[in-house]
Amino acid sequence: MKKIDVTQAVGMTLCHDITKMVDGFKGPAFRRGHVIREEDIPALLDIGKRTVFVWEEHAGELHEEDCALRLAAMAPVTGAHYTPPSEGKVLLITETRGMFRVNTALLSRVNEIEDITITTLPDHYPVEAGARLASMRIVPLVTKERNIIEAERLCAGERLLDLRPYRERKAGVIITGSEVYTGRIQDRFEPVVRAKLAQYPAQIAGVTVCDDDLEMIVGAAKAHLEKGADFLIFTGGMSVDPDDLTPTAIRRLGAQIISHGVPSQPGNMTLVAYLGDVPVLGVPGAAIHLPTTIFDVLLPQIFAGDKLTREDLIHLGDGGLCQLCGACHFPNCTFGRY
Repeated sequence: MKKIDVTQAVGMTLCHDITKMVDGFKGPAFRRGHVIREEDIPALLDIGKRTVFVWEEHAGELHEEDCALRLAAMAPVTGAHYTPPSEGKVLLITETRGMFRVNTALLSRVNEIEDITITTLPDHYPVEAGARLASMRIVPLVTKERNIIEAERLCAGERLLDLRPYRERKAGVIITGSEVYTGRIQDRFEPVVRAKLAQYPAQIAGVTVCDDDLEMIVGAAKAHLEKGADFLIFTGGMSVDPDDLTPTAIRRLGAQIISHGVPSQPGNMTLVAYLGDVPVLGVPGAAIHLPTTIFDVLLPQIFAGDKLTREDLIHLGDGGLCQLCGACHFPNCTFGRY
Protein backbone atom coordinates (compact mmCIF):
# COMPACT_ATOMS: atom_id res chain seq x y z
CA MET A 1 0.00 0.00 0.00
CA LYS A 2 1.07 3.59 -0.37
CA LYS A 3 0.08 6.90 1.18
CA ILE A 4 -1.18 9.46 -1.31
CA ASP A 5 -2.71 12.97 -1.30
CA VAL A 6 -6.48 12.62 -1.44
CA THR A 7 -6.69 14.98 -4.40
CA GLN A 8 -4.48 12.60 -6.39
CA ALA A 9 -6.38 9.45 -5.40
CA VAL A 10 -9.24 9.45 -7.93
CA GLY A 11 -9.54 6.01 -9.52
CA MET A 12 -7.47 4.32 -6.81
CA THR A 13 -8.69 1.62 -4.40
CA LEU A 14 -8.84 2.17 -0.64
CA CYS A 15 -7.04 -0.51 1.34
CA HIS A 16 -8.75 0.26 4.67
CA ASP A 17 -12.07 1.45 6.09
CA ILE A 18 -12.37 5.17 6.79
CA THR A 19 -14.48 6.07 9.82
CA LYS A 20 -16.43 9.26 10.41
CA MET A 21 -17.96 10.63 13.61
CA VAL A 22 -20.79 13.13 13.22
CA ASP A 23 -23.32 14.18 15.87
CA GLY A 24 -22.76 11.10 17.99
CA PHE A 25 -22.63 8.73 15.00
CA LYS A 26 -19.53 6.62 14.45
CA GLY A 27 -19.30 4.36 11.45
CA PRO A 28 -17.66 3.70 8.11
CA ALA A 29 -17.76 6.55 5.62
CA PHE A 30 -15.87 4.52 3.01
CA ARG A 31 -15.19 0.80 2.95
CA ARG A 32 -12.01 -1.01 2.03
CA GLY A 33 -12.08 -1.73 -1.70
CA HIS A 34 -13.93 1.48 -2.53
CA VAL A 35 -12.65 3.10 -5.73
CA ILE A 36 -12.26 6.81 -5.02
CA ARG A 37 -14.31 9.14 -7.22
CA GLU A 38 -13.98 12.85 -7.85
CA GLU A 39 -17.12 13.54 -5.78
CA ASP A 40 -15.63 11.67 -2.79
CA ILE A 41 -12.83 14.19 -2.30
CA PRO A 42 -14.88 16.89 -0.49
CA ALA A 43 -16.38 14.25 1.83
CA LEU A 44 -12.91 12.91 2.66
CA LEU A 45 -11.58 16.39 3.34
CA ASP A 46 -14.61 17.12 5.55
CA ILE A 47 -13.65 14.29 7.88
CA GLY A 48 -10.00 15.35 8.00
CA LYS A 49 -8.57 12.96 5.44
CA ARG A 50 -5.96 14.86 3.44
CA THR A 51 -4.20 11.62 2.62
CA VAL A 52 -5.40 8.04 2.17
CA PHE A 53 -3.77 4.63 1.81
CA VAL A 54 -4.36 2.90 -1.49
CA TRP A 55 -3.25 -0.37 -3.00
CA GLU A 56 -0.09 -0.55 -5.05
CA GLU A 57 -0.12 -2.87 -8.00
CA HIS A 58 2.15 -5.92 -7.68
CA ALA A 59 3.34 -4.96 -4.19
CA GLY A 60 2.87 -8.53 -2.89
CA GLU A 61 0.88 -7.34 0.14
CA LEU A 62 -2.25 -8.66 1.84
CA HIS A 63 -4.82 -6.79 3.90
CA GLU A 64 -5.28 -7.76 7.56
CA GLU A 65 -8.71 -9.33 7.00
CA ASP A 66 -7.46 -11.44 4.11
CA CYS A 67 -4.56 -12.52 6.28
CA ALA A 68 -6.90 -13.47 9.12
CA LEU A 69 -8.96 -15.65 6.78
CA ARG A 70 -5.88 -17.44 5.47
CA LEU A 71 -4.51 -17.98 8.99
CA ALA A 72 -7.82 -19.54 9.97
CA ALA A 73 -7.84 -21.75 6.90
CA MET A 74 -4.39 -23.13 7.72
CA ALA A 75 -5.53 -24.30 11.19
CA PRO A 76 -8.94 -26.01 10.86
CA VAL A 77 -10.39 -27.49 14.06
CA THR A 78 -13.16 -30.10 14.06
CA GLY A 79 -15.85 -29.18 16.57
CA ALA A 80 -15.06 -25.46 16.44
CA HIS A 81 -15.50 -22.58 14.01
CA TYR A 82 -13.85 -19.27 13.18
CA THR A 83 -15.79 -16.01 13.31
CA PRO A 84 -15.76 -13.67 10.32
CA PRO A 85 -12.93 -11.11 10.45
CA SER A 86 -13.60 -8.18 12.75
CA GLU A 87 -11.10 -5.39 13.35
CA GLY A 88 -8.57 -7.49 11.49
CA LYS A 89 -8.87 -10.66 13.57
CA VAL A 90 -10.72 -13.96 13.64
CA LEU A 91 -11.70 -15.89 16.77
CA LEU A 92 -11.89 -19.68 17.13
CA ILE A 93 -15.03 -20.71 19.05
CA THR A 94 -15.67 -24.24 20.30
CA GLU A 95 -19.00 -25.94 19.60
CA THR A 96 -18.54 -28.77 22.11
CA ARG A 97 -16.99 -29.64 25.47
CA GLY A 98 -13.56 -31.18 25.41
CA MET A 99 -9.82 -30.86 25.83
CA PHE A 100 -8.13 -28.10 23.81
CA ARG A 101 -4.69 -28.98 22.51
CA VAL A 102 -2.01 -26.67 21.13
CA ASN A 103 1.13 -27.64 19.23
CA THR A 104 3.16 -25.18 21.29
CA ALA A 105 6.42 -25.68 19.39
CA LEU A 106 4.69 -25.00 16.06
CA LEU A 107 2.82 -22.04 17.53
CA SER A 108 6.14 -20.47 18.53
CA ARG A 109 7.54 -20.96 15.03
CA VAL A 110 4.49 -19.33 13.42
CA ASN A 111 4.57 -16.39 15.84
CA GLU A 112 8.23 -15.82 14.97
CA ILE A 113 7.14 -14.83 11.46
CA GLU A 114 7.06 -11.08 10.93
CA ASP A 115 3.70 -9.39 11.66
CA ILE A 116 1.79 -12.60 12.59
CA THR A 117 0.22 -13.00 16.04
CA ILE A 118 -1.75 -16.09 17.10
CA THR A 119 -2.81 -16.31 20.73
CA THR A 120 -4.55 -19.30 22.33
CA LEU A 121 -5.76 -20.84 25.54
CA PRO A 122 -3.08 -23.05 27.13
CA ASP A 123 -2.42 -26.56 25.87
CA HIS A 124 -4.36 -29.29 27.75
CA TYR A 125 -7.14 -26.86 28.63
CA PRO A 126 -10.65 -28.19 29.39
CA VAL A 127 -13.26 -26.07 27.61
CA GLU A 128 -17.03 -25.73 27.47
CA ALA A 129 -19.11 -25.11 24.34
CA GLY A 130 -18.95 -21.47 23.29
CA ALA A 131 -15.47 -20.83 24.70
CA ARG A 132 -12.96 -18.71 22.79
CA LEU A 133 -9.99 -20.91 21.94
CA ALA A 134 -7.73 -18.73 19.80
CA SER A 135 -7.38 -15.35 18.09
CA MET A 136 -5.45 -14.70 14.88
CA ARG A 137 -4.39 -11.48 13.21
CA ILE A 138 -1.48 -9.51 11.80
CA VAL A 139 -0.24 -6.43 13.62
CA PRO A 140 -0.14 -3.86 10.78
CA LEU A 141 -2.89 -3.10 8.29
CA VAL A 142 -1.08 -5.09 5.60
CA THR A 143 1.80 -7.51 5.44
CA LYS A 144 3.88 -9.12 2.74
CA GLU A 145 2.12 -12.18 1.34
CA ARG A 146 5.31 -14.17 1.78
CA ASN A 147 4.76 -14.05 5.56
CA ILE A 148 1.39 -15.77 5.27
CA ILE A 149 2.78 -18.27 2.78
CA GLU A 150 5.51 -19.19 5.28
CA ALA A 151 2.94 -19.76 8.03
CA GLU A 152 0.88 -21.92 5.68
CA ARG A 153 3.97 -23.92 4.79
CA LEU A 154 4.77 -24.61 8.45
CA CYS A 155 1.21 -25.76 9.17
CA ALA A 156 0.85 -27.85 6.03
CA GLY A 157 2.36 -30.95 7.62
CA GLU A 158 1.38 -30.45 11.26
CA ARG A 159 -1.80 -29.71 13.16
CA LEU A 160 -1.51 -26.40 15.00
CA LEU A 161 -4.70 -26.63 17.10
CA ASP A 162 -7.02 -29.47 18.06
CA LEU A 163 -10.13 -30.09 20.13
CA ARG A 164 -10.67 -33.54 21.65
CA PRO A 165 -14.36 -34.02 22.58
CA TYR A 166 -14.98 -36.01 25.74
CA ARG A 167 -15.71 -39.70 25.17
CA GLU A 168 -18.04 -41.91 27.15
CA ARG A 169 -16.28 -44.02 29.75
CA LYS A 170 -17.44 -46.66 32.19
CA ALA A 171 -15.60 -46.39 35.49
CA GLY A 172 -14.98 -49.03 38.11
CA VAL A 173 -14.22 -47.60 41.55
CA ILE A 174 -12.25 -49.57 44.16
CA ILE A 175 -12.05 -48.12 47.68
CA THR A 176 -9.51 -49.77 49.96
CA GLY A 177 -8.86 -49.67 53.69
CA SER A 178 -9.77 -51.93 56.58
CA GLU A 179 -11.18 -49.00 58.54
CA VAL A 180 -13.74 -48.38 55.79
CA TYR A 181 -14.33 -52.07 55.00
CA THR A 182 -15.13 -52.89 58.62
CA GLY A 183 -17.33 -49.85 59.04
CA ARG A 184 -15.14 -48.18 61.66
CA ILE A 185 -15.27 -45.00 59.61
CA GLN A 186 -17.67 -43.86 56.92
CA ASP A 187 -16.35 -43.79 53.36
CA ARG A 188 -16.09 -40.26 51.99
CA PHE A 189 -14.53 -41.00 48.64
CA GLU A 190 -17.52 -42.40 46.74
CA PRO A 191 -19.56 -39.14 46.88
CA VAL A 192 -16.49 -37.22 45.70
CA VAL A 193 -15.77 -39.46 42.73
CA ARG A 194 -19.44 -39.57 41.74
CA ALA A 195 -19.62 -35.76 41.76
CA LYS A 196 -16.46 -35.41 39.68
CA LEU A 197 -17.45 -38.07 37.15
CA ALA A 198 -20.87 -36.43 36.80
CA GLN A 199 -19.10 -33.59 34.96
CA TYR A 200 -18.19 -35.98 32.12
CA PRO A 201 -19.99 -38.54 29.94
CA ALA A 202 -19.34 -41.26 32.51
CA GLN A 203 -21.13 -44.32 33.77
CA ILE A 204 -20.10 -46.05 36.98
CA ALA A 205 -19.77 -49.81 36.52
CA GLY A 206 -19.73 -50.21 40.27
CA VAL A 207 -18.13 -49.17 43.54
CA THR A 208 -16.40 -51.83 45.65
CA VAL A 209 -15.04 -51.37 49.16
CA CYS A 210 -12.13 -53.73 49.89
CA ASP A 211 -10.23 -54.78 52.99
CA ASP A 212 -6.44 -54.44 53.06
CA ASP A 213 -6.23 -57.71 51.19
CA LEU A 214 -4.27 -57.98 47.94
CA GLU A 215 -6.40 -60.70 46.37
CA MET A 216 -9.64 -58.92 47.27
CA ILE A 217 -8.45 -55.67 45.67
CA VAL A 218 -7.27 -57.41 42.49
CA GLY A 219 -10.48 -59.43 42.32
CA ALA A 220 -12.64 -56.31 42.65
CA ALA A 221 -10.79 -54.64 39.78
CA LYS A 222 -11.18 -57.72 37.56
CA ALA A 223 -14.90 -57.87 38.36
CA HIS A 224 -15.36 -54.27 37.18
CA LEU A 225 -13.43 -55.01 33.98
CA GLU A 226 -15.67 -58.00 33.31
CA LYS A 227 -18.67 -55.67 33.63
CA GLY A 228 -17.24 -53.47 30.87
CA ALA A 229 -15.28 -50.88 32.84
CA ASP A 230 -12.75 -49.06 30.68
CA PHE A 231 -11.44 -46.81 33.47
CA LEU A 232 -10.36 -47.88 36.96
CA ILE A 233 -10.11 -45.56 39.96
CA PHE A 234 -8.47 -46.73 43.19
CA THR A 235 -8.30 -44.89 46.48
CA GLY A 236 -6.69 -45.71 49.80
CA GLY A 237 -3.27 -47.25 50.43
CA MET A 238 -1.49 -44.82 48.09
CA SER A 239 1.42 -43.79 50.32
CA VAL A 240 4.86 -45.42 50.41
CA ASP A 241 4.23 -47.34 53.64
CA PRO A 242 5.09 -51.06 53.29
CA ASP A 243 1.55 -52.11 54.18
CA ASP A 244 -0.09 -49.88 51.55
CA LEU A 245 -1.23 -52.49 49.03
CA THR A 246 -2.92 -50.51 46.26
CA PRO A 247 0.14 -49.96 44.03
CA THR A 248 1.05 -53.64 44.44
CA ALA A 249 -2.50 -54.65 43.50
CA ILE A 250 -2.37 -52.48 40.38
CA ARG A 251 0.87 -54.18 39.35
CA ARG A 252 -0.60 -57.62 40.11
CA LEU A 253 -3.51 -56.72 37.87
CA GLY A 254 -1.00 -56.42 35.03
CA ALA A 255 -1.10 -52.67 34.56
CA GLN A 256 1.96 -50.72 33.50
CA ILE A 257 2.63 -47.97 36.03
CA ILE A 258 3.61 -44.75 34.28
CA SER A 259 4.34 -42.98 37.54
CA HIS A 260 3.61 -43.35 41.23
CA GLY A 261 3.98 -39.81 42.44
CA VAL A 262 3.66 -36.66 40.34
CA PRO A 263 5.19 -33.18 40.74
CA SER A 264 1.90 -31.63 41.75
CA GLN A 265 0.31 -30.54 45.02
CA PRO A 266 -2.21 -31.43 46.25
CA GLY A 267 -2.12 -35.00 45.02
CA ASN A 268 1.62 -35.77 45.10
CA MET A 269 1.07 -39.50 45.62
CA THR A 270 -1.20 -39.95 42.60
CA LEU A 271 -0.54 -43.12 40.61
CA VAL A 272 -1.06 -43.26 36.84
CA ALA A 273 -1.06 -46.60 35.03
CA TYR A 274 -2.53 -48.34 31.97
CA LEU A 275 -3.89 -51.82 31.57
CA GLY A 276 -3.73 -51.93 27.79
CA ASP A 277 -5.90 -48.99 26.82
CA VAL A 278 -7.66 -48.84 30.20
CA PRO A 279 -6.45 -45.86 32.27
CA VAL A 280 -5.90 -46.61 35.94
CA LEU A 281 -5.68 -43.86 38.56
CA GLY A 282 -4.63 -44.28 42.17
CA VAL A 283 -6.04 -41.26 43.96
CA PRO A 284 -4.62 -40.16 47.33
CA GLY A 285 -6.73 -38.88 50.20
CA ALA A 286 -6.27 -35.20 49.32
CA ALA A 287 -9.12 -35.57 46.81
CA ILE A 288 -11.51 -36.13 49.71
CA HIS A 289 -10.48 -33.06 51.67
CA LEU A 290 -9.77 -30.43 49.00
CA PRO A 291 -12.00 -29.13 46.18
CA THR A 292 -9.30 -29.39 43.51
CA THR A 293 -6.36 -31.78 43.20
CA ILE A 294 -4.37 -33.36 40.40
CA PHE A 295 -7.32 -35.76 40.03
CA ASP A 296 -9.27 -32.85 38.49
CA VAL A 297 -6.40 -32.04 36.14
CA LEU A 298 -6.09 -35.59 34.81
CA LEU A 299 -9.77 -36.40 34.36
CA PRO A 300 -10.34 -34.15 31.29
CA GLN A 301 -7.40 -35.70 29.45
CA ILE A 302 -8.60 -39.23 30.24
CA PHE A 303 -12.10 -38.47 28.95
CA ALA A 304 -10.61 -36.78 25.87
CA GLY A 305 -8.88 -40.06 25.04
CA ASP A 306 -5.31 -38.77 25.28
CA LYS A 307 -2.93 -41.32 26.76
CA LEU A 308 -0.89 -39.79 29.57
CA THR A 309 2.87 -40.19 29.29
CA ARG A 310 5.62 -39.84 31.85
CA GLU A 311 6.71 -36.69 30.02
CA ASP A 312 3.20 -35.23 30.47
CA LEU A 313 3.36 -35.94 34.19
CA ILE A 314 6.84 -34.46 34.56
CA HIS A 315 5.61 -31.25 32.90
CA LEU A 316 3.03 -30.91 35.68
CA GLY A 317 5.77 -29.45 37.86
CA ASP A 318 5.49 -26.10 36.04
CA GLY A 319 2.06 -24.99 37.26
CA GLY A 320 1.58 -27.97 39.53
CA LEU A 321 1.30 -26.05 42.78
CA CYS A 322 -2.27 -25.17 43.73
CA GLN A 323 -2.59 -21.77 45.40
CA LEU A 324 -5.42 -23.05 47.65
CA CYS A 325 -7.50 -19.95 46.97
CA GLY A 326 -10.40 -19.17 49.27
CA ALA A 327 -12.76 -19.51 46.29
CA CYS A 328 -11.64 -22.11 43.76
CA HIS A 329 -11.66 -20.96 40.10
CA PHE A 330 -10.19 -24.09 38.52
CA PRO A 331 -9.57 -24.50 35.60
CA ASN A 332 -9.35 -20.72 35.16
CA CYS A 333 -6.15 -20.53 37.18
CA THR A 334 -2.47 -21.49 37.11
CA PHE A 335 -2.98 -25.00 38.55
CA GLY A 336 -2.44 -27.90 36.18
CA ARG A 337 -1.18 -25.91 33.21
CA TYR A 338 1.28 -28.21 31.47
